[in-house]
Amino acid sequence: MQYTHRTVQEYAAAKKRGDRATTDRIVAEVTARFETRTTDGSEAAELLDATYDVVRFGEDL
Repeated sequence: MQYTHRTVQEYAAAKKRGDRATTDRIVAEVTARFETRTTDGSEAAELLDATYDVVRFGEDL
């Protein structure tokens, strides 16, 4: 899957590596941007899609 947001690309790679510290940091950053409305929400939506994509293919194991 191709992701347009750099943070989501980093998240997917970290998730595949099992790097929980990085995935937690990215989720916190994206959540903060969404909650303060400094983003249009597309980054958060793509992050959610990436979470499902990585889990769906069992790459997080």
